[in-house]
Amino acid sequence: MHEKHPPSPQSVESGGSPAPTTPEPPDGGGAAWLTILGSSLVAFATFGPVNGYGAFNDYYEATFLSHYSPTLISMIGSIQLFLLYIFRGFRSLELAAAVASFSGALFDAFGPRYMIPASGLVSSFALFMLSISQAQHIYQQYLAQAILFSFGSCFAFFPSLAVCAHWFKGRVAFAMSFPIGCGSLGGIIYPVMLQRLIPQIGFGWTVRLVALVVLLCFLVAAATITTPRPPKPLPRLSQLLAFRAFRDPVYTCLCLGGWFSVLSAFNPFFYVGLYAAAAAAPGPPAPLTPYYLAIMSATTIVGRIGPAMVADRIGRYNVIASSTALSGVLILALWYSATAQPSLLAFAAVYGFATGPVFALLTPCIVLISPIEEVGARVGMCFAFMSTGVLAGTPLGGVFIRTRALPQFRHLILFSGLMALVGSGFFIAARLMRSRKLFAAV
Repeated sequence: MHEKHPPSPQSVESGGSPAPTTPEPPDGGGAAWLTILGSSLVAFATFGPVNGYGAFNDYYEATFLSHYSPTLISMIGSIQLFLLYIFRGFRSLELAAAVASFSGALFDAFGPRYMIPASGLVSSFALFMLSISQAQHIYQQYLAQAILFSFGSCFAFFPSLAVCAHWFKGRVAFAMSFPIGCGSLGGIIYPVMLQRLIPQIGFGWTVRLVALVVLLCFLVAAATITTPRPPKPLPRLSQLLAFRAFRDPVYTCLCLGGWFSVLSAFNPFFYVGLYAAAAAAPGPPAPLTPYYLAIMSATTIVGRIGPAMVADRIGRYNVIASSTALSGVLILALWYSATAQPSLLAFAAVYGFATGPVFALLTPCIVLISPIEEVGARVGMCFAFMSTGVLAGTPLGGVFIRTRALPQFRHLILFSGLMALVGSGFFIAARLMRSRKLFAAV
């Protein structure tokens, strides 16, 4: 049950008159579901290539950037995630009634009419630039893929995700699970495109086709994403930050749990293909090796949408704590010992499902404990804090892989599994601080 909070001081203007009230979310309707469609396409076009970076990583290590270390190559994907998360922290789209960070504040002031098309142009231009980048010139991939694409994406993905809360209230977790799931859908489609098209038409034309898909998604999104709320003025700096939130031990445990979780969560997505090739050495990789990432991303969709549908009934904290613990156990018990194709397939399928809830439910967990006027700021600061874990996770994993031998990968696996279990420990602590009743729906 959502808690009630007293009115915020920010809700009263300096003259003493109440601030204009925002309209109540209608919780459905044609315009609402069209917005969900547009937000889902934005997620597919922006977070999809990021979720599918493992396929780029495999191609770069094998051919395109083979002169560079796994750590340097994986940094391209980790910088993408870092910038998206850090801009999430400095962006606010209010999830209920308040403004919280910079880019979301721009979205509130100018709306989707300008920001969605501008973001689409920058993102597709970045991919077109990537398509003409040269092999063994890693700075070009850093500039186009890691920085420019992420910069364009961040001004659309999180605002388009959070605007769903302008249309939904009681079913907001369910509604937001669709764009979150479509980000994982991109993690299926894009790796398959790369795997099938690069041998036929080359890297350049394959990436140009990806850029065209991204541009088409943004065109539809620009026509379908709307907000029922009027434009708002840019907020004061004091409204962008809520550092006092860290005085709340539940919030602090959520942030720490999220940090340790993302430190480990992306390592299987980045390295499962390379691990499978090392497990098959000195023979050729198994036929399904290029598709482990797609399988993992497919089950992540179920893991992000399915638990969100039941979390309000059985408890958001219960789901996020148990699923994170399960992902750590799977890494240590299944991935560590998996060498044959059937066991790797089982790991990819089950791990993808287990890692989904942490991304789908962290924001609803924060919303549950936050005063309405601080929701956006608290969510933003949590993701900004987690961005350092995202930046460090996969490069740290790459440090363990000095040679492409199975023992080197097992050091990476031990690191990933232990970090996931530490993250689950913090989520469990947050859950117990909410309620010590074992079977309570928290």
